[in-house]
Parts: sequence; C-alpha cells; structure tokens
Amino acid sequence: MIDTTIHDQASGLRRLTNSTRTKVITVTGGKGGVGKTNITLGMATSMAKQGKKVMVLDADLGLANIDVLLGLRVGKNLSHVMQGICDLKDIIVEGPHGMRIIPASSGMRGMTELSTSQHAGLIRAFGSLDEGVDVLLVDTAAGISDMVLSFSRAAQDVVIVVCDEPTSITDAYALIKLLSREHGVTRFKIVTNMIHSYREGHELFMKLTRVTERFLNANLELVACVPLDERVRQAVKRQKVVVDAYPSSPAALAVNTLANKALTWPVPRILSGHLEFFVERLLIRDEAAGDYLSE
Repeated sequence: MIDTTIHDQASGLRRLTNSTRTKVITVTGGKGGVGKTNITLGMATSMAKQGKKVMVLDADLGLANIDVLLGLRVGKNLSHVMQGICDLKDIIVEGPHGMRIIPASSGMRGMTELSTSQHAGLIRAFGSLDEGVDVLLVDTAAGISDMVLSFSRAAQDVVIVVCDEPTSITDAYALIKLLSREHGVTRFKIVTNMIHSYREGHELFMKLTRVTERFLNANLELVACVPLDERVRQAVKRQKVVVDAYPSSPAALAVNTLANKALTWPVPRILSGHLEFFVERLLIRDEAAGDYLSE
C-alpha cells in the first residue's frame, strides 16, 4: 500500500476550481490474452481522431508492449524515470493522430515489485507533468498486483475486458472482488471481447453479473460487445490499430462506439483513492490550483 504521507498530500487536492477535467480510464482484465491493450489503443485512436488530447500510459511495468504494437521507437521508459535518469516528460513519445504514449519497460522484474517509496516516486513523477490532456487511458498488467489495484482505484472509470473463457471470468471476478471489498471501487464497465454475437456477449456479461450480485456490492455495466475479428490480428501484424487499419471492420466499429460512449461518461468533481496526488495533479491545468497544493 502507498504510505499515509501520499494520502495526506492528496487531501489538499480534493477541491478543484478548474471546470475542464481530464477523464481517467483504467483498462484491465484480470488475466492476460483478453485483448485489453487492443481495446485501450482502439479507444485512444478513435478519440484522438476526433481531436481529443489523449495520453496512454502503458502500466504493464514488466511486460510492456504498446510501443511494439504501434511500431514506435522508444529510447527511455518508466524504468529510467524510476532510476532518476530522466523526467517523465522526457520519455513521452507521439503515437497515431497525435496521441501521447508513456512507455513502460519490458523484461525487468524489478518494475513489477516496486516498494512503497518507489510507488510514491512514481506518483510524484506523474505529479510533475504539465500536460493538457482530455483523456488518460491506463493499460494495466494482467493479474491483481499492487500497481493494477492502484491505477484501478485512482481512475474515474474502470473498464474490465473479459472473453468467453472460464479463467477470464474467474479472474475478472477476483479483481472485482478485491477492488470492491478492499478498495471501495463499486462501479465497473464491462467489455466482452472476441465474441461471436451480441447475444453471446450479453450472456457472458450475465454470467459475471450473477456471481457478483450474489456475493459482492458491485455494479456492473455492459458497455461494449466487441466481435471476434480476423482484422484485429492482421492489424497487429502490421503494427497498426484496427480502427486505423480497417476502420469499417466489425471490431473497429464496436471500438469506435465504445470510445464515443466513454467520452460521455461523467467526471466526478471529487476523486477517490490513494492516487489522487497522481491523478489530480495530472488534471490541473490552472495555476490557481497551486493554492491548493500549499494547503
């Protein structure tokens, strides 16, 4: 857990006078292989094509792959920030349609086992950003690590991607259970991915809903059913996002609809969770907010 000093720092940031706020969406999935990174990049690309200022954080700190999926050349990444070699702003790279990417490291076990002080350092790094951002999309690692939980409880919206596999459903349930019982996150947006029909996607959602309604105090909302589409695999081979490579494909149309829907999700005036310092400092675009930092 992040120590209480970070929570104390956050207490002075709860009141924001700035009327324009960044929408922070964490995309996760409980297990690997459910397609959450493709969903994240699809949403980001769709939003960026509409002129939104989009930033994507590759929060899979040990097995980062967003830069590879986009065919981007990356010099430094989050591991260099954590080592004090550079600032966070120095590692940001530009992706399709002007979106900004914060790359993580790949194949570095230490990045998956951050200490409390390193967690705090990462939060402070984000607090130093001075970026105008409409939407921040956080693509987490698989599983229920501390970093997955931290970024999930920091976001205004948590999108959980599931596919029709028993392990996907059970792992998604485990993540929802942990976030709702121990971290106060009670609302979840569900994306059923790689399904053969809307009916199949809805039935998959109902499987998850039945068990959560029985045992948890959690509210689930089905926000998209993304079909199994060969064009997604072809786009990945081309190191492109399907909404760009094959914009009229069934998967691209579904992801575009999801992105448009996400842009309408309200941003609460008061954010909750121990990562308010990270989130709210990222959102502040007004020098007047400095008054709150000194409280």
